[in-house]
This record gives sequence, structure tokens and C-alpha cells, in this order.
Amino acid sequence: MPIAYIGIGSNLGNRQENCDKAIALLTEKGINVLNRSSSYDTEPWGVKEQPKFINMAVETETDLTPEALLGALRQIETEMGRQQTRRWGARIIDLDILFYNDLIMNTPELEIPHPGIRDRAFVLDPLCEIAPDRIHPVLRKSVKTLLSELEQSSPEKSGSPLRYDK
Repeated sequence: MPIAYIGIGSNLGNRQENCDKAIALLTEKGINVLNRSSSYDTEPWGVKEQPKFINMAVETETDLTPEALLGALRQIETEMGRQQTRRWGARIIDLDILFYNDLIMNTPELEIPHPGIRDRAFVLDPLCEIAPDRIHPVLRKSVKTLLSELEQSSPEKSGSPLRYDK
């Protein structure tokens, strides 16, 4: 079965509870959660005037196609009450496909690997915790190498996430 890595974020309501609920809903939809990162307390990215986020990553196993997985993630977001707002705005839950096996895909609806991975410590930190040696299929670098490069090139860009639950 394909392995997919999913990024999870929340900055409205009980952030940790929202992330935990999203993980439970993944399981209810038949998406097997194999591993989960710690939670990271992070500054907002893109739009700074909003509450801090909790960010996590999970490793999953699923027989869903990438498009069907995206549909399941959007369904979970809707079930949890996510409202469409401005880009990078506040949200109760945000679920993104980071990797899906070694697939490289670029359609108007879905880009895999997620295009923002290399520039976002709030994605790389939790992902590195659970899959440090995972190779980005486009960049041909490991997650830990991407995180190291980000930290070295622009510490202010990374957002300096702090573990929330450890």
C-alpha cells in the first residue's frame, strides 16, 4: 500500500485537540496512521496577524489514490468546521499531502510533493522527526538535509518552531 505523509496544522480553538481529532478522523476513513510527530508551536506563515499554530506530521498507509486522499482530507476539514478564508489565514484545521510514495504530480488541484516543503520549518521539523531520511523525489535530498539547509540559509524564515508536547 502507498505511504503518504500528511502535514497537520491548527490555530483556532483548542489547537492540539483539533490535530488529534483530525488524526482520529483519518483512521475512521481507513487511512492507517503508522507514525506521528510531536506537536510544534509555530508562528504563522504568510499572514502574521493571527494566532500561533500547532503543526504536526503523520506517516500513513492508504489504498486511496492521491486524488481520493485529497478528497478525504478536504472532507475531514469540512467536517471539523474549516471555513474558506484568505490564503494562509487562520483555520481550525489544515491537512496537506506532503509526499505520496515517490510520486511527482502537478495538476491544478494537487501538487505532490507539496511545493512549500523546502521553505517551511513548521513542515520540515515534524516531518524530520518521523522521516529524517525520506528523500524528496524532486530535490533528491533528505528531509533532514532540507531542514539543515533551511536553518543555515535563513533562520528567520524557518519560524523556529518549538515542540509543544515534549
